[in-house]
Amino acid sequence: MKIERFIIRGLRIAGITFFAIMVAFPFYWMIISSLRPLEEIVMNPANLGLDIGSINLSAYYDVLFRHGFVRYISNSLYVSIMTVVLSVALATVGAYAVTRLRFRGQALMSYSILTIYMFPAIVLVIPLYVVFSRMGLRDSVHVLILVYLAQTLPVALYMLRSYFKTLPVEMEHAALIDGCGRFGVIWRIVIPLSAPALASVALYTFMIAWNEFLFAFMFLDTPDKFTLSRGIVQLAGSVHLSKQLVMAASVMVTIPILILFLFFERHLVRGMTAGAMKG
Repeated sequence: MKIERFIIRGLRIAGITFFAIMVAFPFYWMIISSLRPLEEIVMNPANLGLDIGSINLSAYYDVLFRHGFVRYISNSLYVSIMTVVLSVALATVGAYAVTRLRFRGQALMSYSILTIYMFPAIVLVIPLYVVFSRMGLRDSVHVLILVYLAQTLPVALYMLRSYFKTLPVEMEHAALIDGCGRFGVIWRIVIPLSAPALASVALYTFMIAWNEFLFAFMFLDTPDKFTLSRGIVQLAGSVHLSKQLVMAASVMVTIPILILFLFFERHLVRGMTAGAMKG
């Protein structure tokens, strides 16, 4: 038995190590390529090491200040934050209504929340492109916010609905008896008790809006309105630029999401698993 446990444990560790290397290697290669001097990349592209004394940050400077990525970062932040605020606010009110209120069509709405999420983005992008083009709204970051909201709101509603079902109804009834309205109950009771779920919804929404590429590529034409993902594609398409700049831009896109995920990981796990028994 001890030998079998030792073998199983060894295989488990080996498997986890293998997949960790497979996942971490592209990110490691991206960072190394962005910090190495261009001459060293050209002369020895297969080198996986990095000489501390030869670290070169010029690629990050060029990307930020010579290729407009400061503007792209501000656009992505605006789109992502607005999407998070709208998605969390609407999902909180909608999930509470589906969970607590009684109205005609409640069951249908409750079970059809994720219907729109079943359609791939590639199926929706062409009709939306035609509609927004005819309406003259296509080249706008606010259109992206609207599309991202439609993408993230169903999952946000589903996650919060499952969490709200685990909250004690008696506290809400007591608040209503004391004269508190529905919005007061949501603000004073539901939101404080749902902090883990709200944090997970906010992080999920921010990640979608920050990393999304397809809709940004189809809808945005003006460089001043580009988001980070759209800007990286434009940068990569410039044949006269080195791939070192593309790697530096990719690092700047990845690092904020990685930091946010590690910082909110505990809330993300609690929010996504809460309500699993009752939801």
